[in-house]
Amino acid sequence: MKSYFILLAFLMLCGTRLYSQDDLFDMLGESAEDTISYSSATFKATRIINGHSIERMPEKQLDFRIHHRFGRLNSGAYEFWGLDQANIHLSFEYGIKDWIMLGVGRGTYEKTFDSFAKFSILRQMSGARVMPVSLSYFVSADLKSIKWPDPERVYPSFSRFSYVHQILIARKFNEKISLQLSPTFIHRNLVATELDPNDKIALGAGGRMKLTKRISLNAEYFYVFNPPNDYQSNQVYNPLSIGFDIETGGHVFSLVFTNSLAMIEKGFITETTGQWGKGDIHFGFNISRVFAL
Repeated sequence: MKSYFILLAFLMLCGTRLYSQDDLFDMLGESAEDTISYSSATFKATRIINGHSIERMPEKQLDFRIHHRFGRLNSGAYEFWGLDQANIHLSFEYGIKDWIMLGVGRGTYEKTFDSFAKFSILRQMSGARVMPVSLSYFVSADLKSIKWPDPERVYPSFSRFSYVHQILIARKFNEKISLQLSPTFIHRNLVATELDPNDKIALGAGGRMKLTKRISLNAEYFYVFNPPNDYQSNQVYNPLSIGFDIETGGHVFSLVFTNSLAMIEKGFITETTGQWGKGDIHFGFNISRVFAL
């Protein structure tokens, strides 16, 4: 009898355990088939090339970035096809939470200081819940510290500032192809002449095609909507950039070809003066090194 009761108790415990496993998902309000699969690594870094990608740094991770652009390839042998000249932008980007990233930077172009925030709003998912795209909001402010051309003239301090707002909409179609659209609004407090618009609207498009396990081809283009009667003091062109991302273990290394010298949104979207057709192409690179803090 004692053995019988022990066996009976054992079977009851097993039955209770099996019942709990089978009904675990029901207790949580979903079945075993109703799982959610989140998309990841839509792009390999927080930039596609010059512009920001949908990606952001995870919580408590710091990304130290070095962006470097040489002079124009058509500058000839005397300038060693642009390699004698150099522009650089350094930045630190930190994940406060998994949905928000903050960053600061300093660039050679107009000796600019910049700061930004990127917020993740939607994340691409499939399964029990479907979201076809990932969506983020990007906002930045930059301060140019270059000396004014006329030292005798007094300029208000706020005239040095510019501001950028972007909506980043991206979709990872498969393991090899990702695309992103970037509607952009830029406001410059001070422009060259009264005929130059303070506000600019642009639409960016970028993509990534994975070539091998560690190498991808990236491309990026911004179309700037200029006013019908465009009387800007400088002839500017839409920025086009092509590059290769190379993963090398601890960091991502990017080789870049672009007609833009600047490496922040206000510069490369609204102030690009080079043309691809005339050889106004800048070779450069981006380096991303991530630290866990």
